[in-house]
Formats: sequence, C-alpha cells, structure tokens
Amino acid sequence: MDKSAIELSASSEDYLETILDLEKKNKVARVKDIADQLGVLSGSVTSALKSLAEKELIEYKPYSYIVLTRKGASIAKEITRRHKVIKDFLHCVLLLEPKRAEENACRMEHAMDKEAVDSLVRFIEYVYNCPRTGEDWIQSFVNYYAKDNHPHEKCEACLIDSIDRYRKNKV
Repeated sequence: MDKSAIELSASSEDYLETILDLEKKNKVARVKDIADQLGVLSGSVTSALKSLAEKELIEYKPYSYIVLTRKGASIAKEITRRHKVIKDFLHCVLLLEPKRAEENACRMEHAMDKEAVDSLVRFIEYVYNCPRTGEDWIQSFVNYYAKDNHPHEKCEACLIDSIDRYRKNKV
C-alpha cells in the first residue's frame, strides 16, 4: 500500500501521533495508555486500532502492545512535525499561550487539507530559515504585534538597515 494513497481521518492521525509519542516514552503503546492520553474509552481505541492495522500502519493484536509499522511511523512522524511547526509558529511568532497554541495547531492540522498544511509549514520553515527573514525579522514582527501599533515613519529606516545587513552578509 502506497503511503500517499492512504486517506486518514483527523482521529486516525491523532491515534498515530499518540502511538508515536507513547513509543518514544515507553517503547510501546497500550490501549489503556492511548485511551488515557486521548481522553476516550478503550472500546473506541480498539476500533481505531483495528482500522489502522488493516491499513498496515500498526501491528496490533488484542491484549498486546501496539507498535507502529515502518509506514505508520513515517506518517506519524510527518504528522507530528507538521503539528510542532504550526504550534511553534502560533506560540513563538503569533504569541498565543502554549495551551492555546497546542489546541489550535491540532485543529488546524486537521481542518486544512494536506496541500494547505504543507504550504503553511513550508512558509513557516522559510520564515525561520531564510537569511532575508530569520530571527530578527520574527522579533520585529513580535515587537510590532506586542505594541499593537506601528509607526510607519520608521519603515524607511528599517528598510535601509535591512539592505545594509544584506550587503554585509553578501560579502
């Protein structure tokens, strides 16, 4: 089964993320641990696990440990990466409190289609990694956001400073 052909619900993605998290902490996942972490009943977990096992994303037998397959781990790692990037952006750049950033990231990663989420993640990674943006650019936005006003007369000086920094880095 091709990884790109697997359609997963938001709930299934949450299960994969949770199993990956539990494997990191405990080496394996158990139905009870998954239920506790997701705040659902064990019966719901069992049903979801059967579905994930049919898609060959986990190894699961009743009353045993749950382990991600290579394919399942790959998908879970990508889901976790997207979640982390969005959460960090919401917290560190848009200044949401950590709990709100977490809750919103979880909703965003599931409410948006894959192409939109991937584009958002690429943009966020660009903001953090491009030498024309980077930490000072992010800090400038944070300062702008925190003050809730922006003296536009300072834009020209900022632009000149940015060009000077660019020229110095280019040399």
